[in-house]
Amino acid sequence: MWPQGQRAALAVLSIVVLLWKKAALIDVPLDPRIQQDLKQPPTIVKQSVKDYIVDPRDNIIIECEAKGNPVPRFWWRRNGKFFNAEKDHRVSMRKRSGTLDISFRSGGKPEEFEGEYQCFALNDFGTAISNKILLRVSKSPLWPKEVLEPVVVSEGSPLVLPCNPPPGLPPPNTFWMDSNMAPIFQDMRVSMGLNGDLYFSNVLAKDASTDYSCNARFLFTHTIQQKNPFTLKVMTKEPYNDTHSSLNDTDLYEARRIPETAPSFLSPSGLQSSEMVLRGEELLLECIAAGVPTPGIKWFKKGGDLPERKVKFEKFNKTLRIVSVSEEDSGEYVCMASNKIGSIRHSISVQVKAAPYWLHKPTNLVLAPGENGQLVCLASGNPKPSIEWLINGEPIESSLPNPSREVVGDAIIFNSVQMGSSAVYQCNASNEHGYLLANAFVSILDMAPRLLGPKNQLIKVIENHPAFLDCPFFGSPYPDVRWFKNGIGISLDNARYRLHNNGTLEIKQARLEDEGTYTFVANNMLGKAEDQVRLEVKERTRIIQTPEHLSISRGSLAHFTCKVKHDSTLPITVSWHKDDKLLHFGWMSKYKKFEDSISISNVNSDDVGTYTCTVTTELDQDSASARLTLLEGDSLSTSEPSAVADRPDPPQDLELSDLSARSVRLTWIPGNENNSPVSEFLIQYKEDRWKPEEWQNLSSYAGNQNSVTLQLSPFVNYKFRVIAINSVGPSQPSRPSTNYKTSGAPPDVAPSGLKGWGTKKNNMEITWQPLLDTQRNGPELRYVVSWRRKDHEEEWNTITTTSTKHVVENTETYVPYELKIQAVNDFGRGPESNMVIGYSGEDKPSAAPADLRVSKVNSTKVNVHWVPVDPSSIHGEFKEYRLHYWREASLVKGLKVSKEKKMKGFYSSESQNTGILTDLVPYSKYRMYMAVANNKFEGPHSSTVEFETKEGVPGAPKFFKIVQRNTETMYLEWDKPLEPNGIVIGYTLKYHTVNGTQVGSQQIQSFFPNDTEYTIRLPDPFSRYKFYLSARTQVGSGEVYAEESPHFANEAYSKDQVDIATQGWFIGLMCAIALLVLILLIVCFIKRSRGGKYPVRDKKDLPLDPVDQKDQDGSFDYHSDEDNKPLQGSQTSLDGNVKESDDSLVDYGEGGDGQFNEDGSFIGQYTVKKDKEETEGNESSEATSPVNAIYSLA
Repeated sequence: MWPQGQRAALAVLSIVVLLWKKAALIDVPLDPRIQQDLKQPPTIVKQSVKDYIVDPRDNIIIECEAKGNPVPRFWWRRNGKFFNAEKDHRVSMRKRSGTLDISFRSGGKPEEFEGEYQCFALNDFGTAISNKILLRVSKSPLWPKEVLEPVVVSEGSPLVLPCNPPPGLPPPNTFWMDSNMAPIFQDMRVSMGLNGDLYFSNVLAKDASTDYSCNARFLFTHTIQQKNPFTLKVMTKEPYNDTHSSLNDTDLYEARRIPETAPSFLSPSGLQSSEMVLRGEELLLECIAAGVPTPGIKWFKKGGDLPERKVKFEKFNKTLRIVSVSEEDSGEYVCMASNKIGSIRHSISVQVKAAPYWLHKPTNLVLAPGENGQLVCLASGNPKPSIEWLINGEPIESSLPNPSREVVGDAIIFNSVQMGSSAVYQCNASNEHGYLLANAFVSILDMAPRLLGPKNQLIKVIENHPAFLDCPFFGSPYPDVRWFKNGIGISLDNARYRLHNNGTLEIKQARLEDEGTYTFVANNMLGKAEDQVRLEVKERTRIIQTPEHLSISRGSLAHFTCKVKHDSTLPITVSWHKDDKLLHFGWMSKYKKFEDSISISNVNSDDVGTYTCTVTTELDQDSASARLTLLEGDSLSTSEPSAVADRPDPPQDLELSDLSARSVRLTWIPGNENNSPVSEFLIQYKEDRWKPEEWQNLSSYAGNQNSVTLQLSPFVNYKFRVIAINSVGPSQPSRPSTNYKTSGAPPDVAPSGLKGWGTKKNNMEITWQPLLDTQRNGPELRYVVSWRRKDHEEEWNTITTTSTKHVVENTETYVPYELKIQAVNDFGRGPESNMVIGYSGEDKPSAAPADLRVSKVNSTKVNVHWVPVDPSSIHGEFKEYRLHYWREASLVKGLKVSKEKKMKGFYSSESQNTGILTDLVPYSKYRMYMAVANNKFEGPHSSTVEFETKEGVPGAPKFFKIVQRNTETMYLEWDKPLEPNGIVIGYTLKYHTVNGTQVGSQQIQSFFPNDTEYTIRLPDPFSRYKFYLSARTQVGSGEVYAEESPHFANEAYSKDQVDIATQGWFIGLMCAIALLVLILLIVCFIKRSRGGKYPVRDKKDLPLDPVDQKDQDGSFDYHSDEDNKPLQGSQTSLDGNVKESDDSLVDYGEGGDGQFNEDGSFIGQYTVKKDKEETEGNESSEATSPVNAIYSLA
């Protein structure tokens, strides 16, 4: 949280910024023509570090580089006094630079030049200064000579071997070694402290040695100083032997009869201590304890948890390290040392102070004469830093007074600046822990308008596309800009034009009439600049006949058409691609290109794919695609009909190589292609953390590859397999590869879809899309969500969660918030998302539009007017003014209407106060009221207003039909309109004859409003007529009802004409005929089923044989004796013998055996030859049978 005083400063600054937010800051372009003439105060671009330690063996270089126009000059101060570099031959200043080179070739010591240096860079417009650079020479002193007595200690006692390295600059790193230059083994019992001393929690007999030596390594000189070794003698109760080396510490203590002791602290001493650390630095806390057995160390923080993301435990938990300390890391830390005898605690109070750090660093300011601006300098620290302003390196209080400049808190306000007041201002923020220094110049720039782009540009644009007429320019003060077309000024009130801040004129939809010459004029108090731009509007390029999908046989010719229409003044390029690869045409190629098409000869399976025609001009392009496939059955090779294509065999022998943190190379051996080439290899992976049972697609590669580099995500245990794909389908998967686990890393991306909106009037729900499993990059994924009120400059509120939603409670209604989010795992923080704006919840609007009224009322629309509501009363985002209206009644007496409520929204803005209500019914009474609506609620209703629409033209008659027609007259009938839209004063009937495409002269007949029928006499009974009927009000004729009469010769509408198919006598007659036919069919069926004896004459000139036998009663025998049935084609004689018939059907038929069907149905098959004639004798009695008579008819 901000300290109270700092919040006050922020509040003052916020007011200052609000008061001056209209300050005109000039953005100077980088155009060389502007830069070379741009006068600019100096700016420091390079300098040495504040605490500058140099190696005594090297020359000294103190850097100071600056830029400006004119080129800056340089001078130095040393220890607060002018430093004359020219007086000392060992010191030189580089040309066009302030960098000092100090050389010792001619003698001298670097220590002579130790001190505090500060660089000054100046030109005619001000002076910039560097930081104060403290120059010190690195030192690596020798260890003092000393005689160390042997250290004698009893076994089990604690021991500290002091190091006390010589003070160096910078301090040395220390470590312990023996005489063989081997490091002293360290563990929970023996370890080195932060001060370099070697601590023994308890001494064992095996620790006795004569060469405990502390070493100090000096970084700058790369030297190691060694202290005289310690000799350690251990007094024991038991002799030490080799069997003791295999025992653990606990057993060893018992075996050697070492008494157990409770823990006590060796470092730090006592029960309490304190530490101070600066913000951003590392905090190192140490607890080393003595005791038998060796105590274990645990750490706690009172009143909270240890910051897991920043804390590290080192040296067997004896050291606690917190990186990048912040204010929340202050507090009381407790270390506890414990063994089986007891425990002891030590409390360390940690204070976090802070050297100054920037909240808002002042930046350079370029102003035109008479403009306003401000420099803001905000810094924080603990204690709060003091702010001091300087001008050109000197305190601002000692400078000449400037009426256009005022220091307000931590800001300098400039009002109506004047020429000659350019300067470099310095902000110095300091406290007891350090300081910050920032240079920011204020440059007062005056320059007549200059054009930066090419002159007399020609701009081409496609019709109905936006056109941007761009004339880059610069001037100070900022010029006024105007555009002219053909000498006439362009009015920006026209919605088709928009003038951008950079002077660009946008024509939102260019039309052909927009072509012409446009003149750009920029002027200020110092001059004017003009340029002309020629605009040409071109026709859009489009494909008017696209290629069509083809399925053809192998070996045939394929043809794709691509006809183009384009602007004749724009050259076009037509290119063809197959599966996104450019086709090349040549006289030897199978691909031939024509003006509007291409052809593919001798099509085979290699030609199957998607063909795309792309037409390109310098302004636009169009494309169309079609697919070529082979007909089913042609997919196999015609030259090798026996080679059947199949899926490929799975790849084999997967091998991983080139292992790295984010990638690995996968190599495999392809399987058999099985007569269809492999077109693609699909790489899949399986991991064991999120979806351990699922193979997922990773990437795919061309079929000619078998070794690829796979891009992987961190912290994933991968297993891979490969699938080969050809035209038949995919292969079986290969056997999986060996596992490969990538190392963890902070998240690479920020969560997407961050948004905030209110679900209640006093909350805001922040949601986002979670990271994918492969984007986590490490364990324990969390989201750090931050929000704060927009434009309030308040501190960010932050929460860490594993959810994908957070609800901020107790917000004000519909206020904007700035939101950002960051993903964090155990390996660190990922990037922050871009800041988005969210809003808290909406409430019901509290005000209604006032003074609702109408004007310009006609039959179908009215103008609606109202007084807008105050935007603050909407309590949310304005959505619309919502007009509710309904038809109360018709002004036509007795006409019932629907009172259904309708709604129309007016969406422009909350300040809109007029709109047009359309689609009203004429001659009606309406009522309406209005409310304002936000995204969630509709506000209170306004007062209800009534209005009446004017009379309009009527609707069509309810019906219109030709009821009756005969040869001389036609009877017409109709009904009143459903919507008369006024008082109907009559009807108008228009009609004319229609004879094909010939139309006769039109006749007009008028009727009174109560007439609904009319009989018309026809001069031509055989013509068609077309009728048009409409109702009339005082406004005019309404919608027409058209009807056409039928032709009298083809159709009839007469009431007297009867449909014969519906008459009873006709139905009876048809039934009788059907019954008679049915009886005849039944009789025929019976006769043919029973069979019979049929006399047949041999010749037409011979009498019939007496073969027709009668029963005793004289009747004919119609029964067929199946047992004694004669052969077909023969007759039975009087004596009962069967004889061959001379009259065989073989003579009459088409040959064969001439046999009849068993049912005697030869009658229907009997055919007489042309030279024969059947003659019936009187002897035949079969003619007397009615049945035979029927058969003879057959």
